[in-house]
Amino acid sequence: MNKKLLAGLVFALLARSALAFDPFQIKDIRVEGIQRTEAGTVFSYLPVKVGDTMNDEKAAAAIKALFATGFFKDVRLEIDGQVLVVVLEERPAIASLEFSGLKAFKPEDLKKSLRDVGLAESRIFDRAMVERAEQELKRQYLAQGHYAVQVTTTITPLERNRVGVNFAVNEGDIAKIKQINIIGANAVAESDLLDLMVLRTPGWLTWYTKNDQYSKQKLAGDLEVVRSYYLDRGYLEFNIESTQVSISPDKQDIYITINITEGEKYTVSSVKLAGQLLLPEEELTKLVQVRPGEVFSREKMADTTKAISERLGNEGYAFANVNAAPELNKEKREVAFTVFIDPGRRVYVRRINVTGNTRTRDEVVRRELRQAESSWYDGEKINKSRTRVDRLGYFDEVSVETPPVAGTTDQVDVEVKVKEKPTGNIMLGAGFSSAEKFTLSGSVQQQNLFGSGKHVGVQVSTSKSNKVYSLSHTDPYFTVDGVSLGFDLYLRNTDTSSLSVGSFGSDSMGAGLRWGLPIGEEDYLNLGLSVDRTKLKTDANSPLRYQDYVARFGDKSNTLLANVGWQKDARDSLLVTTKGTLQRATVEVSLPGSTATYVRATYQHQHFFPLDRKLTLALNGEVGLAQKYGDKELPFFKNFYAGGIGSVRGFESGSLGPRDLATGEAVGGSKRLIGNVELLFPVPGMGRDNSMRLSGFLDAGNVWGYDTKFSLESLRYSGGIALSWNSPMGPLKFSYANPFNKKAEDKVQRLQFQMGSVF
Repeated sequence: MNKKLLAGLVFALLARSALAFDPFQIKDIRVEGIQRTEAGTVFSYLPVKVGDTMNDEKAAAAIKALFATGFFKDVRLEIDGQVLVVVLEERPAIASLEFSGLKAFKPEDLKKSLRDVGLAESRIFDRAMVERAEQELKRQYLAQGHYAVQVTTTITPLERNRVGVNFAVNEGDIAKIKQINIIGANAVAESDLLDLMVLRTPGWLTWYTKNDQYSKQKLAGDLEVVRSYYLDRGYLEFNIESTQVSISPDKQDIYITINITEGEKYTVSSVKLAGQLLLPEEELTKLVQVRPGEVFSREKMADTTKAISERLGNEGYAFANVNAAPELNKEKREVAFTVFIDPGRRVYVRRINVTGNTRTRDEVVRRELRQAESSWYDGEKINKSRTRVDRLGYFDEVSVETPPVAGTTDQVDVEVKVKEKPTGNIMLGAGFSSAEKFTLSGSVQQQNLFGSGKHVGVQVSTSKSNKVYSLSHTDPYFTVDGVSLGFDLYLRNTDTSSLSVGSFGSDSMGAGLRWGLPIGEEDYLNLGLSVDRTKLKTDANSPLRYQDYVARFGDKSNTLLANVGWQKDARDSLLVTTKGTLQRATVEVSLPGSTATYVRATYQHQHFFPLDRKLTLALNGEVGLAQKYGDKELPFFKNFYAGGIGSVRGFESGSLGPRDLATGEAVGGSKRLIGNVELLFPVPGMGRDNSMRLSGFLDAGNVWGYDTKFSLESLRYSGGIALSWNSPMGPLKFSYANPFNKKAEDKVQRLQFQMGSVF
């Protein structure tokens, strides 16, 4: 029954004479016509009960109450003596909810969205609700760019007063952006502005990025990027006048028009500090990044106010307010800024609360915190605390809030909120590279054993040339001050006959202990002691030096190793690095009593420079030295190698350096030097998506033997282009390089790749 009919019925009941029937005392109530609804449910909604006196007003109230439940499409009241008879006609229930023609969505996803608007299986059927469901389905498709979608609903009556609802969907083709116009761009080329935007016309990669499909959220983000671009270049009066989005009559093409006013470019005439300067003005002035005479940059001004706020926060002023007020001189096109500083009250931290850690122990989180309870608020320490908790890798989300304590003006609490993620995994993997060929791997790892923060792992990795089986365990806080302790057990089988190096085989087994000592927020000192037993295998195809080594010292090598390492990692990201540095150095020493006594040292330094929003310059340098001591030789299986992805591209993997006179195969050396210069930039058509990056590179490097000195003249050089992609299947790397000074003995491999996946 629709709302107009219900309202008419109620009005008619109320409009009747006050005594349409003689009032009577209800001796009993009987319900008729119900199939699914329980009688008790009806009684619970009736505003009358046995013993009440029934009259017109109560009859009208009873009818209104039962209609209001939404369960019934007709309600009648009858009188049988002194028995009130409630005659009901139930609305049908939805027995099934089905879809046909779906391609862009899964049925369960659409059912969930329809449940939010009130339509779901087992609920009461309502035609108005079905209309709302159709609109919700269309909204879902419009959000995906299906502007030509059509939805047809079929209602099928079923037994026992039920219905089946079927939505037949004709999705149509996805509308694509045909053209984007920016009107009013004079100082900046329209093409440069379009390159800043995520939304774009169809390109060779938009099938993957979907950036050729209109999105209101993406457009809003693009407009803000354009606005920031102008404001960072001095256009203080820049304004976006209007934005129009239109669609073609066939609903296949979308046109976007953006009207802008650039205004004039302003330079900074002066910057003054005002307000309550709690710190020396000279110190605060150093934080000002906007200088007189420079073109105004909103980004630099925002960085200035942020830096001053954070500096005051480090002194306990958690709620410092720093604002920059501009004064424009339109005639001279200059702007003067006054930075007003209001530090507020100095506050201290009353309590630190950790929430969301259902499995991880509180102490695992708290030992990473640098802010202490009952001490002055320190913004830098709080930021470091959040970063350290996030680096644990145990949580999907880590947030830190500092709400003020109610009733006080100088206290805050620190709320550390985490969202845990599974930290144990069983993984199988497969991969292929131009060097290792086909590989299989598997591992079982638990990074947060029983919520204690301890790591344990079992790994199996196999390829044609290298097989590894290992077990490891690490306690990152063996002591309360952060000294870690771990051990490793491994079996390793090597067969280099399929590689471009001297042929030999080895079977190794070993065990070791590791200690890690934090010596700074980003610096770690690593110490290790291990035992290794290796059995060597050579044959007639092995280099003579390998055969001589086995003949002189035997095919079994027992080694007691000591390792010392240092690492400083200040990169902004491990996957897509745009700035920061990485340094690491290791020294490996075989102790007296070993079959072979030697020292092996390596050092690597990486530096990433952001040239602008798109370009990153990456520099990498590596050096390695190995030398015997005593009367033993340097084991040939501890030699350095170079060539291929990871060193000097364009040359076969491990093929550079000294060679065996008989076989011509590379045998490695005791000295290695590698240098790489790489210019990284996003793939055209990918917008700001950095998961795929191109690069142009220059590589240099070589390996020298034990009796040969470093020689820059013997370095090998190459240059080319590379592609790296953090794909859904795993990391992929491709490079095409051309050697610049190839020698006759060098083995060239211009196209090289490495890829792998986890399934």
